[in-house]
Amino acid sequence: MQLSEQELRRRHEREALMEMGINPYPSELFDVTALATEIKENYKPELNNYQEVSLAGRLMSRRIMGKASFAELMDSSGRIQIYVSRDDIAPGENKDLYNTVFKKMLDIGDFIGIKGYVFVTQVGEISVHVTELKLLAKSLKPLPIVKEAVDEEGNKVTYDAFSDPELRYRQRYVDLVVNPQVKDTFIKRTKLMNSMRNFLNEQGYLEVETPILQPIPGGAAARPFITHHNSLDIPMYLRIANELYLKRLLVGGFDGVYEFAKDFRNEGMDRTHNPEFTVMEVYVTYKDYNWMMDMTEAMIEKVALDLHGKTKVQVGKNEIDFKRPFQRISMFDAIKTHTGIDITGMDEDQLRDVCKQLNIPTEPSMGKGKLIDEIFGEKCEGHYIQPTFITDYPVEMSPLCKKHRSKEGLVERFELMVNGKELANAYSELNDPVDQRARFEEQMHLAAKGDNEAMFIDQDFLRALEYGMPPAAGMGIGIDRLCMIMTNNHSIQDVLFFPQMKPEKQVQTVEE
Repeated sequence: MQLSEQELRRRHEREALMEMGINPYPSELFDVTALATEIKENYKPELNNYQEVSLAGRLMSRRIMGKASFAELMDSSGRIQIYVSRDDIAPGENKDLYNTVFKKMLDIGDFIGIKGYVFVTQVGEISVHVTELKLLAKSLKPLPIVKEAVDEEGNKVTYDAFSDPELRYRQRYVDLVVNPQVKDTFIKRTKLMNSMRNFLNEQGYLEVETPILQPIPGGAAARPFITHHNSLDIPMYLRIANELYLKRLLVGGFDGVYEFAKDFRNEGMDRTHNPEFTVMEVYVTYKDYNWMMDMTEAMIEKVALDLHGKTKVQVGKNEIDFKRPFQRISMFDAIKTHTGIDITGMDEDQLRDVCKQLNIPTEPSMGKGKLIDEIFGEKCEGHYIQPTFITDYPVEMSPLCKKHRSKEGLVERFELMVNGKELANAYSELNDPVDQRARFEEQMHLAAKGDNEAMFIDQDFLRALEYGMPPAAGMGIGIDRLCMIMTNNHSIQDVLFFPQMKPEKQVQTVEE
């Protein structure tokens, strides 16, 4: 850790404060009675309200003017101007609290607590006249100073912005302090999840928790993270999905269950993928995928209304409308529409020829399902900007899905496409244990061919199905991607507080 001149100075200030008998990190409770934004929105001079207030937050600017100074305090709600007078905070002969501590030992970024009363300055700015001031936490590293100005045309211009993506994602704690608009994204993320939770609770479904550490990584086709349980001396896996555990609960007698789950997939990172991500999965008995389409669009429409007050959401250059009903088209019809090729009934060799014709790279380990998935992903997916349900997938792509009631070789499945990406995935759930065992065994054949994303056989899940699972529909929706859309962010890293990053380069330690 190489210390800058300012970092060294702040450490010396810390020592000097302690020598003066001032604890830079006191333990005592500081009772906050008001927030900056609350005061600015509700203060009325004619009412003479807010005459005894207590606030706490970071010191973000100072204008020293002899015996009195103006400064700016930022709490969790926003910023407010404060007025600090020497004779108010340091009455009597000992003026050190103002002359030495406030003027010379406090820095931008320090946490302070203040008590006082609200007034309006001569220029009309609502401010707090400070009568008591206390240092609550000394900041030893300087915050980046983001400057704003107004140009000749009246436009706000930002200088020295803390905008480098790697620094912002790696030091999110700084990003949140100096880029206040970032906080709004994460407030909306919480509101989004609460909107979904309220919707599901109103339906009478039960929110549950299922294991993150699993003996078998089931419920999806993905490469897992592997760890080791020392006491049991067995390998364990971070879950790639929670589907099989939630369906066990349907076997146990619950009619509707859902979970906001952290899932983990040991795969690449890009603009829309992070190894650790959040999904919401819901399973409801005696329903099918058609019913689940209706429920999904109702829930997402509600999210848009709760966050924006309207169904139309701006995402980059696209205006996306979540008003029901959403468009619906089968996967094979989508491929035919965008490639001119009808792949109905094609075998693996014919599909490889189609991929070659369309210049789509393939691997020898790919079976029919993967080949069709590649065709759709390369040639179709990006066309679906407005919410669209892609329905009726080939059975090879969906080992946990019930076979289609009327279309041979297909299953009752849909994926919801929004802004050119998959947002949700749902099925009429497979509840025939004999068929399910055969599907798992086919996955083992794919694994033998080299498909490292093929599913494991989960014998306990098969045993659960043999006890009997009622017909059901299930759906999983990517919370991170939904948040990207609802907050108009183009990278998953912008909607994760702490996205996965490459290891930080270490700086050689030097002595002070």
